Amino acid sequence: MEPRNQTSTQEDETQIISRRIQRLSCHLSPIQRPLDQLAMAPCARAKLEVNTEKLSLFMRGKHRDIQDKVFEYFNSRPELQTPVEISKDEHRELCWRQLLGLVREAGIKPFRYVVDDPEKYFAILEAVGSVDMSLGIKMGVQYSLWGGSVINLGTKKHRIKYFDGIDNLDYPGCFAMTELHHGSNVQGLQTVATFDPLTDEFVVNTPNDGAIKWWIGNAAVHGKFATVFAKLMLPTHDSKGVKDMGVHSFIVPIRDLNTHQTLPGIEIHDCGHKVGLNGVDNGALRFRSVRIPRDNLLNRFGDVSRDGKYTSSLPTINKRFAATLGELVGGRVGLAYSSVAVLKLAGTIAIRYSLLRQQFGPPKQPEVSILDYQSQQHKLMPMLASTYAFHFATLHLVQKYSEMKKTHDEELVGDVHALSAGLKAYVTSYTAKSLSVCREACGGHGYAAVNRFGSLRNDHDIFQTFEGDNTVLLQQVAGDLLKQYKEKFQGGTLTVTWNYLKESMNTYLSQPNPVTARWEGQEHLRDPKFQLDAFRYRTSRLLQSVAVRLRKHSKTLGSFGAWNRCLNHLLTLAESHIESVILAKFIEAVNNCPDASSRAALKLACDLYALDRIWNDIGTYRNVDYVAPNKAKAIHKLTEYLCFQVRNIARELVDAFDLPDHVTRAPIAMQSEAYSQYTQYVGF
Repeated sequence: MEPRNQTSTQEDETQIISRRIQRLSCHLSPIQRPLDQLAMAPCARAKLEVNTEKLSLFMRGKHRDIQDKVFEYFNSRPELQTPVEISKDEHRELCWRQLLGLVREAGIKPFRYVVDDPEKYFAILEAVGSVDMSLGIKMGVQYSLWGGSVINLGTKKHRIKYFDGIDNLDYPGCFAMTELHHGSNVQGLQTVATFDPLTDEFVVNTPNDGAIKWWIGNAAVHGKFATVFAKLMLPTHDSKGVKDMGVHSFIVPIRDLNTHQTLPGIEIHDCGHKVGLNGVDNGALRFRSVRIPRDNLLNRFGDVSRDGKYTSSLPTINKRFAATLGELVGGRVGLAYSSVAVLKLAGTIAIRYSLLRQQFGPPKQPEVSILDYQSQQHKLMPMLASTYAFHFATLHLVQKYSEMKKTHDEELVGDVHALSAGLKAYVTSYTAKSLSVCREACGGHGYAAVNRFGSLRNDHDIFQTFEGDNTVLLQQVAGDLLKQYKEKFQGGTLTVTWNYLKESMNTYLSQPNPVTARWEGQEHLRDPKFQLDAFRYRTSRLLQSVAVRLRKHSKTLGSFGAWNRCLNHLLTLAESHIESVILAKFIEAVNNCPDASSRAALKLACDLYALDRIWNDIGTYRNVDYVAPNKAKAIHKLTEYLCFQVRNIARELVDAFDLPDHVTRAPIAMQSEAYSQYTQYVGF
């Protein structure tokens, strides 16, 4: 038996070697394929038959029922749906009634899921934000920020005292971190809370106008409590008189629970009419010697005893500060996830309209759908593919966040912090730009307020700023990448999000392969390995080059000056890394999709997402000969072709988002009788 096995093995090896030589010969003398040959590919022979129900089930997953419950409740209560024309004050009151109805009438209580089942909480948030973005933000302020700070930064005594009141909306509250002079730089906050050992109280003060708490959601009208971030000052017996223990958080009542009157020492002012989100009552808070019990210190990471002694399990101010902010990362997770929901909504409206709207056509023939024009496809199809990519990436983020809340694993905490910063910055910036593209793609009808692009654009715009300015967040991602780069060369352990750098630093930074640089076959270009390698190669080169530049400039400019000199390079690095993470998650989702037709549709969208981004940055790949001229041309042609293919299943792809007419609420996006809906609105 052994000789036959050896002979068989030798024959197999000979065949493998022969095939490899044959393939290599083809690569050295590549066959030029015109685009019309691509039409022979299986995906192009006929339009894909997509089972929308199965794709939607895969997309929306296990929390579909709770989202449908939200949609059904608001559909049954038309008086709670936000009208197109509404004043600031009316919108605020409506938003409050919407939240009360959701919790007390529909029986949907999001707060209990903030810690115990974050995935379900974010699913509710997505649905609520689709009804009215102001409602989504107000819910987030109440449960994720105010409620989340009490649960995550406080201890058992705080949960016992406040949980039920926050849950049932008896205790509406605020999250008072941002100040007039300090937003992103939280460690620079100036509000102070000084311990008074004689009365066993903290005295909260706003020392100057720059320290006024600003843009505080729920403060102007409805809030009764605030989590106030302030420097904790302890009395000492030296010449200074007090010691700064760093920024801590305190529960400060701001209005009487029964009369709703502002409490002594509290000044509340209305921030007024905003560009968007006018259903949220943002206010400004000033504190004049406001006394609160010592127990109102949220003391998970640091505590003060009755005799004024400070204790903490964390040894330094910086470590306590990092732990505090780490527990508040859920806000970023929610914004990234909610931004994708906005993109789904805008894309659904624009694409449904583009399928319906007909304009021009061949002589003496019917007009054609405007989505049949290549220019319209190039506006909307890569955006649709990106929406799917972002959906799976942010879903992955939510799952990692949920795991982090259960395990408290330190490595996972760092991973979620970096991933949430990058995805929040990248996704919200992309959505903000896409909202304008969608509006323009719908022409004059897109300018009508009833078709929602204006309100969506205005409401979403601030997503780029709150919970961390996007430019600042991208710098955090770049800083983490550089830290991991250093760890790699010092033999350290890389965390999950960054571990591809181990391979990329060794492999991708070598000279590009002159053979593979010329490969242009569709099978190769649509190979997930080629796509992911290309994304990671770009990130690795950017990382290596910026590390060299920082080292060089630090010698003459110092570390701060060098960072500022390389800032645009650093931002590009961060965006490149996040795009790599997004693509990896999209590829993973395609592979995990159980339904064949849905998997084929997702594969088309994934290929378009990847190749469109490679083509948009083709100069980078050409500069280092990673892609030869013939291959660049093939990428461009295939990207155009994939746009056309995705257009053929665009209706099914947007229908899989499962946003019914009463959710989109845009007459031009109604699935039937769109124009009659629109004409009725204007009075015909």
